[in-house]
Amino acid sequence: MTEPRTEPPTKLRASLKSRQKFSLNWDYLNAIAHGVSAIDLGALALRNLHDARQFVREYGFDLDQPAAPALIRRVHREAVDFIAATFLAPGHAALMPRAVSHPDDPLQLLVYASHRGQQADLRRLWSCAVLKVMHGIFYIDNNLKLRHFPTIREQVFATLDEVIHCDGERYFLTDGDTCLPLLHFERKSDKGRNSILLKLLQKAAYLAADIYDHLGVRLVFATRFECLLALRTLQRAHLLSVTNVDSQRTRNTLLDLAAAKQIYTKYRAMLERSEEYPAELLQTMDAELMALSQPQTRSDNPHSGDGFCSIQVTVRKMIHLHEDAPAVVPLDGAQEYDVGFFFEYEIQLMDQASHAHSLSGPASHDAYKRRQVDTARTRVFGRELLAWIAAAPLADAAPGAAPAPCAAQCPPLCPHQSPAQCPAQTAACAENPDEKKRPG
Repeated sequence: MTEPRTEPPTKLRASLKSRQKFSLNWDYLNAIAHGVSAIDLGALALRNLHDARQFVREYGFDLDQPAAPALIRRVHREAVDFIAATFLAPGHAALMPRAVSHPDDPLQLLVYASHRGQQADLRRLWSCAVLKVMHGIFYIDNNLKLRHFPTIREQVFATLDEVIHCDGERYFLTDGDTCLPLLHFERKSDKGRNSILLKLLQKAAYLAADIYDHLGVRLVFATRFECLLALRTLQRAHLLSVTNVDSQRTRNTLLDLAAAKQIYTKYRAMLERSEEYPAELLQTMDAELMALSQPQTRSDNPHSGDGFCSIQVTVRKMIHLHEDAPAVVPLDGAQEYDVGFFFEYEIQLMDQASHAHSLSGPASHDAYKRRQVDTARTRVFGRELLAWIAAAPLADAAPGAAPAPCAAQCPPLCPHQSPAQCPAQTAACAENPDEKKRPG
């Protein structure tokens, strides 16, 4: 029996020769070298479907597994539907080219997103928009912590239930010693999938791990001083400590602690002598606090409205998986403790006036969500596609067809048929006759 013949190994030698034209994609390489977020890119750098398949493999999907193409198709459909429902007016939903909204193979979008040229630009921009949303959905679906969300929710709220008690229709915050009456108590037990996706798309880091308000509570007290006392109660119950609070995520736009210390020192003896709950005294202290306080402006959230005041603390809690969860054995082979990981949730403290202010106007949650949508829309579409959509007539939108550009346009993606319809006919065009001679 003869041994199979083996070919001698190919000898490698340094070379810059390529079967295709040698070139560099400067925008794409710049994004990699300088850490530009994927959501802020205007194009990819793939040449064909073979490149697209290699890209998808390194992204994490084995296309030889039957479930993988079906999963990608499902996520593509969800992304298209999300864009239509969240970012587009009803009459604009049909503006997305059919090759992008209903492709024979969703991988084709990776190729469309890489090709530039007058006829390809519109398809590239829409493909980029859909791929950005798909990227966010993949992050959500592959966040291992969220797969254990019922266990996480159970353990987080079990801890909070130890200090938040209900007596009839009233809630109280207590550490077993002091007992503070709550005017309002809200529990966020789950952040909806679309809300998570929207938040991902407007965040610079673009990671599901950076969503900190999947779970949380809002505690509303009559006065700001009671919010300060609530911090003390949570600290004495060990829900808050310097080791389990994320200092980079703490936001205080409610309390001037230096001023509060002065007022507290002045009234401390009266507080200690109070037999009943000193509601009136706390109101008096609050009035003096407001007169003495400096505005607290540490809020890094660009979508928070003017006048939104709260103390927001992000707390890390170690979550322990149930016994039937897969075990991870340490490197030394000894399993000494159950599997655990840290999960972050939010505690928000507000006084009555701040809470009332947050229910309407710029500080309201509805206004906050609108600002989030505006930011996410701009990042997903990019300014070029946004301008094209804004100029497109609602009634004339037809599936799969991009309107013909006008002859005297300024933007390269104008959807109007004639200069008379085109809002791009600016004074700059009128002053530059040569500009009007540019082909559409």
